[in-house]
Amino acid sequence: MRAGGSGTPQGRPGRGPLAARLRRAWNRPLTPYYVVAGSTVLLAALGLGVVYSASQILALRYGLPPTFYLRKQAMAAAVGAVLLVCAARLPVRGHRLLAFPLLAGTMALLALVQVPGLGRTVNGSTNWLALGGPFAVQPSEFAKAAFVVWGADLLARVQHRRRLQQWKHLLVPLVPGALLLVALVLLGGDMGTAVILCALLFGLLWVAGAPVRLFVWALLGAGALSGLLITTSAHRVSRFACLGATDPGPADQCWQVVHGTYALSTGGLFGAGLGASVEKWGELPEPHTDFILAVSGEELGLVGILSMLGLFAALCAAGLKIAARATEPFVRLVAAAVVTWIAAQATINIGGVLGLLPVAGVPLPLVSYGGSALIAVMYAVGILLAAARSERSVRAALTSRGRPQPVRAFAARRHRPGRTPAAAVRRTAGAAAGCLRGRLRRSSRRTSTSRRN
Repeated sequence: MRAGGSGTPQGRPGRGPLAARLRRAWNRPLTPYYVVAGSTVLLAALGLGVVYSASQILALRYGLPPTFYLRKQAMAAAVGAVLLVCAARLPVRGHRLLAFPLLAGTMALLALVQVPGLGRTVNGSTNWLALGGPFAVQPSEFAKAAFVVWGADLLARVQHRRRLQQWKHLLVPLVPGALLLVALVLLGGDMGTAVILCALLFGLLWVAGAPVRLFVWALLGAGALSGLLITTSAHRVSRFACLGATDPGPADQCWQVVHGTYALSTGGLFGAGLGASVEKWGELPEPHTDFILAVSGEELGLVGILSMLGLFAALCAAGLKIAARATEPFVRLVAAAVVTWIAAQATINIGGVLGLLPVAGVPLPLVSYGGSALIAVMYAVGILLAAARSERSVRAALTSRGRPQPVRAFAARRHRPGRTPAAAVRRTAGAAAGCLRGRLRRSSRRTSTSRRN
């Protein structure tokens, strides 16, 4: 039996209105915009705290100050924040004009990495370009951002010309450009970034409306190529052998995965407290980069990990909302591609820490240590905010939020029906005419009275 007019079952009052209020709040123009910005700020701030906790022991081991890695991450966060604000303020047309220069510049940097003396090798992968001293940049991280903007711009142009149904225009030059970028990344041995680039390619084609049979053939080809790359490298084979491992195994090949599981299991519900991790004292390799989630789980517990995952979910959901609302093809494509990037990279990192996926060496977005990765992701979030600002309703809401209260009230009165300048002139003219008619009537009455007298 339902309550009259409420539409909610008796015994559960308020659930319907609460859901309706939440739905209305979620559908407001500025909600996705603020959710993306707020989630990014919270994740970056949380990342700074966890990076400091996870890296101070490593810094002391190398004879460095305890805040060494924190200072470098904070500098990268400051640069990324400036880049985020600039990207968010830049109109969508500006991002589209930068698409090809970004891609060409990134490819040039990836080629320079392979030049002896310029490239730097870390943990068997040559992905860093030395800038002098301790500073280095990882061009493969910026390759993701460049491919997102270039691919979205290219497919938007094809859709504008109504050629998406033609395979040669849908796939060329998008797929050759993606394969060239993946080949340059694989030259440095970074298979994790190559997988993310392939996910970005699939995401762009899916949002563009490519036929399903294309994805079937593409997945078969990608599976065959991945199998070839894995079987030809003993290091990659060992990573697949550690899936679900509970023992370090021979030669301790699964040491990292097992101790990551130990860290998560000892965290409990609320964790041991920030800075109180035991596994970071030499037991867990790369505690501040690839396995920062394990240190976070040990120190913040299940509640902290679920809160972090909730922030990622909110960021991705708001990004998809921006893509769904978009009326321009480029805005829809670039927003969906940024969400694909963050979601795919977070899934690969978290799956590796949990032992459900092979460890691919990709950082947790906005949280793990790594200046290039942090700057690139914050730039991508800036593009996402620019995509949200391109919608007319969001621009109008932001403009009204930026005005002082009296100015907003005056603007509302000015735009109220009947408050236009023409209406004001008509009211003034009508009042003057009424006053003149009244005076004429009074004058005629006085004249007639004097004649009678």
